[in-house]
Amino acid sequence: MSITLYLPGDSGALALGADEVVTALQVEALTRKLDLKIIRNGSRGLFWLEPMLEVVTPAGRIAYGPVTPHDVAGLIDDDCLNGGQNHPLYLGKPEEIPYLKNQERLTFARCGIIDPTDIEDYIAHEGYRGLKAAIRMQGAAIVEAVTESGLRGRGGAGFPTGIKWKTVLGLEADQKYIVCNADEGDSGTFADRMIMEGDPFLLVEGMTIAGLAVGATKGFIYIRSEYPDAYRQLETAIVAANRKGYLGPDVMGSGKAFQLELRLGAGAYICGEETSLLESLEGKRGMVRAKPPLPAIKGLFGKPTVINNVLSFVAVPTILDKGATFYKDFGMGRSRGTMPLQLAGNIRHGGLVEKAFGITLRQVIEDFGGGTATGKPIRAVQVGGPLGAYFPTSLLDTPLDYEAMAAAKGMLGHGGIVVFDDSVDLALQARFAMEFCAIESCGKCTPCRIGSTRGVEVIDRIINNENREKNMVLLGDLCDTMLDGSLCALGGLTPFPVQSAVRHFPEDFNRPQPQRSAGRAAAE
Repeated sequence: MSITLYLPGDSGALALGADEVVTALQVEALTRKLDLKIIRNGSRGLFWLEPMLEVVTPAGRIAYGPVTPHDVAGLIDDDCLNGGQNHPLYLGKPEEIPYLKNQERLTFARCGIIDPTDIEDYIAHEGYRGLKAAIRMQGAAIVEAVTESGLRGRGGAGFPTGIKWKTVLGLEADQKYIVCNADEGDSGTFADRMIMEGDPFLLVEGMTIAGLAVGATKGFIYIRSEYPDAYRQLETAIVAANRKGYLGPDVMGSGKAFQLELRLGAGAYICGEETSLLESLEGKRGMVRAKPPLPAIKGLFGKPTVINNVLSFVAVPTILDKGATFYKDFGMGRSRGTMPLQLAGNIRHGGLVEKAFGITLRQVIEDFGGGTATGKPIRAVQVGGPLGAYFPTSLLDTPLDYEAMAAAKGMLGHGGIVVFDDSVDLALQARFAMEFCAIESCGKCTPCRIGSTRGVEVIDRIINNENREKNMVLLGDLCDTMLDGSLCALGGLTPFPVQSAVRHFPEDFNRPQPQRSAGRAAAE
């Protein structure tokens, strides 16, 4: 009798030796004459337990982890293939692990559960129910459902998704496009990668619904070059969806067409900005466009274009399947639904946490993350990627929603949360923000291109105690210029980490050089 095992093929698990564990399992199966069926699922997002092996038993799946190749023989000896509890790596049922049990997984409900390359497995786990509902609706009704749900863009400012879709729907054009921004380049973020590797059909379904909603027949997924595994999974999913009639000239017999193609980026962070992404898709150098016109009106190849990121599109099937009210009941204020939060940095339990808007930073870091990996006190938390603000411990009770974060002079962004202990030097972190902008700037506007370069020089003078007071004033003026004068969010948001570091950690900008050297050595 065949025994089914699940072991992630997610790139995070691969980096931790998942392929080697599979090889060890195959060797043991051959040696012991065992009939093992190994399915490569996506990660459930408990990264400190990867690779996590799951065994299908009559009582449900039983998990063990983190598993190394050297553990495999002992696991089998201790009856793991029947859900044995004697091995030290025994974790029990994955859904009962508190880290998972205390989440509200809507978007990531299937991730880690299904075979991501098997469209039948996707359908068996409530896949394509959203699209089936959308087929029976007029485009305006689909847009209204998305609007009513309160879904907002899960990347930057949280712009209402329904408004963007309604704009494109209302325009007459011989061609409209759906574009997915899968150029996930923020440090500390990996939700896009996880969903594309672990549940790629969800993105395909969400974009297809968007196409039906606004009358677009063509879609593109612009994916970062550093995600080869996600690219392959999506490639497989698109082929399977075409074969089953969920993509193509007659989607599910509706008489409506929607085609989907993948495009690989070339490693430029600036191409995460929507207009620069469109330039790159058109075969040009990735440089920011002036707005207006907005991409919704004049986007890809000058045509009306819906451009959203991965997390926005993958929320749509749930809304169409379960209804706008169901989705809207999660969250708080104007931030509705759930947000996949990503815990990284100096954190004991790094991984993905999907919760309704309103959970506080402290709850995520302490209840899920378990505090710092070093055991030292938390000193700073950066939320929203390399352009996000640094929060001190006094702000850890800030709710994670768009308005609360803005009121605290920060942003939620893509939901990345990077934790630092008390060895961090925030003056050096501020310098990194300016240096990052200088390296990644497309060069089109002066405040970003020159301002960031001057910013590095000014912070270096402050660190070296050269006219510190005057240079602190100059740094403030420079940040204001970048905020007000930059053409896009790269230059416009770079002051966020710099200003927050100055505001909350002024002592790091007044530290004598010998102390700084000691602190830096401790951090390194």
